[in-house]
Amino acid sequence: MPKPLIRILTKKVFIIANICVAVLFLLGCYAQWIFTKQLWFVGLLTLSAFYFLIVLLLFLVFWLFVKSKWSLLFFVIVIAGWKHIIKIIPLRTPAEFEVQKQTGTIRIMSWNVAQFDILNYKKDPSVHDNMIDLINHYQPDIACFQEMVMADSVVDLNNSYYRKFSFYSIVDFENSLHFKDEYYSYNWKENYLNSQHFGIIIFSKYPIIDRHTITTYPNDYNSIFQYIDIVKNGDTARIFNLHLQSLKFSPVNLQYIDNPSIKSESDIEKSRNIISKFKRGFLRRQTQADRIKEEIDKSPYPVIVCGDFNDVPNSYAYEKIGAGLQNAFEKKGVGLGRTFSGIAPTLRIDNIFVGPQYQVNQFICISKKLSDHFPIITDIIYTGNK
Repeated sequence: MPKPLIRILTKKVFIIANICVAVLFLLGCYAQWIFTKQLWFVGLLTLSAFYFLIVLLLFLVFWLFVKSKWSLLFFVIVIAGWKHIIKIIPLRTPAEFEVQKQTGTIRIMSWNVAQFDILNYKKDPSVHDNMIDLINHYQPDIACFQEMVMADSVVDLNNSYYRKFSFYSIVDFENSLHFKDEYYSYNWKENYLNSQHFGIIIFSKYPIIDRHTITTYPNDYNSIFQYIDIVKNGDTARIFNLHLQSLKFSPVNLQYIDNPSIKSESDIEKSRNIISKFKRGFLRRQTQADRIKEEIDKSPYPVIVCGDFNDVPNSYAYEKIGAGLQNAFEKKGVGLGRTFSGIAPTLRIDNIFVGPQYQVNQFICISKKLSDHFPIITDIIYTGNK
């Protein structure tokens, strides 16, 4: 085959590949606009958006090297997806997080605490104790925890499990973390060790004047969310705490993700199992996000929304819940902002959103491997602007 023809065919292959990656990237950026029950798989593109961007950068380098006008495609795509790109990776220089709070600010923490390492406490209490120390070091005014285990201090007062895990009582947490009030939400389906409840909790250093748990079908752990109303200096705010549907990957699933293969029928079945869990997760989070957004929109007060979204920026759940709100990481965070320690470095799945009445002063994601999630903290100040 003549060399000119090989060059022409090679160039066409690169052009087609570049266009395909560009389209997939933009679909990942705008997935929330086309996400439906039938098009659930576009959710996978949001998970891949950062990697598509890296591939587009490689294409740019290639086109610049061969001095082709196709290099302009990269800049067209960046312009088209800019507001979504900066959600994935804000372009700003790092700033030191000031542990000492400024006057007038409210410090918010959100953390999937993975039960405060309850199963290993008797053998090694260091993880639990280090988590308590970390929280006290930063002294949040509001702390929203997911995957929390609590003993019922009334029903289980004489229960042996309660005595065995007595540090998991609400009173003990209030005392060790120096909070004035709390609100715990759980579902009876998710009882833990027969005597402890598995749920979500909000701790507050401000008076709680109202509190609610919202549950929807099928009324399991991920189908509940909670909110409280607090008062600070005469101003009332509504704090939401949520934990959206997880993928529930088993150790076998995670092992396959680390070493994917389709060499055997068993591998194909493992792949199908993972895809089905992705589908279920995307669809369940869509339903949950719609219900949560309804409740947010009904709030008569400025809102603060915290939680484990189990989904990345530009996803349906992220965009639906965050519509009209400010994401603390987007305002003050740097880098990829990874909040989940496993699988991939791009999983920023924990979020703090605040209403337009607040100014975000600073943000930090604390990359300490105490839970499988990293805690996130932001300082905000009420401005009253809308």
